[in-house]
Amino acid sequence: MSYDEKKQDGTVSSSDVVKDDRYYANEALVDPEEKESLHRDLSARQISMIALGGAIGTGLIIGSGTALVRGGPLGIFLGYSFVGFVCYLVMVALGEMSAYLPHKKGFPGYATRFVDPAFGFALGWNYVLKYLIVTPNNVNAAGVVIQYWTQKVHIAIWMVIFIAFIFCINLLGVRVFGELEFWFSSIKVISLIGLLLMGIIIDLGGNPKHDRLGFRYWDHPYGPMGKYLQSQVHNDHLAIFLGFWSTLTNALFAYIGTELIGVTVGEAQAPRKNIPIAIRRTFFRILIFYVGGVFVISLIVPSTDQTLFVANKSKPGAAASPFVVATTLVGIKVLNHIINAAILLFVLSAANSDLYIGTRTLYGLAIQGQAPKIFARVNRMGVPYASLILCTCFCFLVFLNVSSSSAKVFGWFVNLVSTFGAITWMCICYTHIRFMKALKAQGLSRDALPYKAPFQPWGSWFALVATAIITLFKGFDTFIPFTQDTFVTSYIGLPAFLLFYVGYKVYYRTTLIPSDKVDLVTGKREIDEEEERFNQEQEARGPRSRWQRIWEDL
Repeated sequence: MSYDEKKQDGTVSSSDVVKDDRYYANEALVDPEEKESLHRDLSARQISMIALGGAIGTGLIIGSGTALVRGGPLGIFLGYSFVGFVCYLVMVALGEMSAYLPHKKGFPGYATRFVDPAFGFALGWNYVLKYLIVTPNNVNAAGVVIQYWTQKVHIAIWMVIFIAFIFCINLLGVRVFGELEFWFSSIKVISLIGLLLMGIIIDLGGNPKHDRLGFRYWDHPYGPMGKYLQSQVHNDHLAIFLGFWSTLTNALFAYIGTELIGVTVGEAQAPRKNIPIAIRRTFFRILIFYVGGVFVISLIVPSTDQTLFVANKSKPGAAASPFVVATTLVGIKVLNHIINAAILLFVLSAANSDLYIGTRTLYGLAIQGQAPKIFARVNRMGVPYASLILCTCFCFLVFLNVSSSSAKVFGWFVNLVSTFGAITWMCICYTHIRFMKALKAQGLSRDALPYKAPFQPWGSWFALVATAIITLFKGFDTFIPFTQDTFVTSYIGLPAFLLFYVGYKVYYRTTLIPSDKVDLVTGKREIDEEEERFNQEQEARGPRSRWQRIWEDL
């Protein structure tokens, strides 16, 4: 049987792949053997909860204070709603590709396969850079939270403790990581639901002052819109627009990380069944936790409050979260410390999952030959230890806060992470557009896919253009007046991505893969067989009790 005949009936194996260096190397499309690679030990409940809780971190819990001050209550609500819709479009696009081909290389692997190896290389290293920065950012945020209680212990000591904690958890293997992160994320979700309920109760008058707030903080002088850089631009309408635009940047940072499910597919059990489930829940997660969260914050905290944590400005000891400020304003004692402790868990959990994603992304690049082979080494528990050590070393960037304030360092990290993350979103959208074109060119219907993304193809185009506009203008405040450090951290990700892309393309002379030449089948049969074996093992276990089904469906 010829290669083309095998490709039509989906029986292509790794040995049948036509080697064509113009497009991609043979080994770039095939996952390594299980004993030499990541282990598929993440269960359905773990993946769903990691996807649910993994992205709830500093952007929503801490960064929302900055957005509230600059954009006002209506501004933050509109900003998070718009970017939330964009995030949903990105996630369904990623979900369609991940459910079809749940390989172990993450979405840089999809870019390599469906677009161009140079594109996959640039996306992969961009995503590695993002996680080399976002992990110390969350460790830094944990230091901000700790300083609310005490500043007697030097912040560097806390940094070392936090870094050692997340390193040890990641070193224990994905089974231990998955179980711990499941419980961390469960506590995060329960805590956030509690915070939302608390905010609603406070707003309706269930507080020690018996003061019904209603929409008081949406009226003058607190809102409904904030005025950002008014003293510089001397124009109320322009200041209001700039305030709203700044909420888009903060919202972008808050939502970035939801795409981590595209990396977990390589260690997921029955990924074709579980990935679509996790993706479908994304809409409700965005609506309830993010949009609902900032709406509640806008009701219970005035945007003019001086105790809010604002990136670049706040002094040590500022309340890290608007929820802490809210309890203090209405005179609820002790609860602010309990909330602060929950927020500490939030950011440490986020740092833990960020370190996990960073190591897996670097590992994925290594097995594609786009990073040194040493980073593809795994121990007997399936942990890519060399990648883990490198990513952990970058955590020590957090010691920048010893010479500069934690708030200033937080602002730098937010700028860097939001740029790297926005580039990632744009690349996912473009990769999905190319994936859909390849399906059409090769006569395959999207209706036959394990998961079909809604609003396509226009959804991916809309998300691509919207993210690009936000990214290009997100550093507007660095020019009013011009601030060198914030300008560099806001935009350095763009030339870095181009350097990776052009450098790889020139050196290896790669070309954009024609839609009819895109390989949609290599490695698919092996994944199908692996999933079939898993399903047979599940059936062999016999019928499950009602409590077992509930536990696995959580």
